[in-house]
Amino acid sequence: MLIDTATQLCAVIGNPVRHSLSPAIHNAAFQAAGLNYVYVAFRVEDVRACLAGMRACQGFRGMSVTIPHKTAVIPYLDELEPMAGAVGSVNTIVNENGRLIGSTTDGLGALHALADAGVNLDGRRVLFLGAGGAVRSVAFAFLDRARPARLTILGRTAVRVKALVDELAARPGGVNVEAGDLRVDLAQAMAEHDVVIQGTPAGMYPEWMGDTLVPEQLLRPEHVVFDMVYRPIKTRLIREAEDAGCQVVLGLEMLLNQAALQFELWTNAPAPANDMRKALVNALEKDL
Repeated sequence: MLIDTATQLCAVIGNPVRHSLSPAIHNAAFQAAGLNYVYVAFRVEDVRACLAGMRACQGFRGMSVTIPHKTAVIPYLDELEPMAGAVGSVNTIVNENGRLIGSTTDGLGALHALADAGVNLDGRRVLFLGAGGAVRSVAFAFLDRARPARLTILGRTAVRVKALVDELAARPGGVNVEAGDLRVDLAQAMAEHDVVIQGTPAGMYPEWMGDTLVPEQLLRPEHVVFDMVYRPIKTRLIREAEDAGCQVVLGLEMLLNQAALQFELWTNAPAPANDMRKALVNALEKDL
């Protein structure tokens, strides 16, 4: 890697941030594309000062934003793309000559992952498990860019689930959006939906490794099962869904696709997806 006075800087900010796989993915992409960019990770507590620094540095081209700053960065941006404004979350910032533009690639990354797997959401009944930030981003993207017949959110906190469902139901398009309780309504919802999106930490390494929200007897071959968890590469839910004959989509595909969209926003060049996937898989295998 050549680093000189023309090198463009990109970074991920969060707190904590040492677990991030983004430097491995993006540096591999920059090298594969032959671009004079470098990507680093910063643990940040003072978001305002951080973005002021980004604005002041002409070579600071792009930023990924992760927990807990995806909402906190918004007041310090000059422009917010419509999807990010609707979701109320930013995971990508582009520095255009000192003007900071915020967007979100999380939901579109999930849509691209499903499309790459040949899954068409039009007319499908989509079930979300969880009502947190990841589910929020993906659900908004589904309603804006696809035409599902039905969308159901199951969670453990009724107030949070209802608030998200009310916002989604207010979006144009007339999609039937429903709320439910993850502990009470799961079995019936699994029987009534085609596409299952797991958006909680269940199954994640290391704290919840081996956990699953979905009893294997509820899985049927007609299901498409997409688990947003990518550590480990195959969660217990994914393994049991494969055994049940379901089509599965791995969480790493969402991570990869949202990173590819970020790369293209920063560089205005096509993302080298194959090189990014290799770097991601290598990093995950070393991580576990």
